[in-house]
Amino acid sequence: MLDVLYMIATFLFAFITFVIVRNYYSNKFDEKGRRKDILDSYEDKD
Repeated sequence: MLDVLYMIATFLFAFITFVIVRNYYSNKFDEKGRRKDILDSYEDKD
């Protein structure tokens, strides 16, 4: 029984970590794959 609990906890940890990392990187890049924080100020930000 305890093994099942450990497997569920491991799966949830991996899933939550994946979601956090995915959201972090999706917020850093725009739809064209360019970094938002290093765009030049004179460049159009579409």
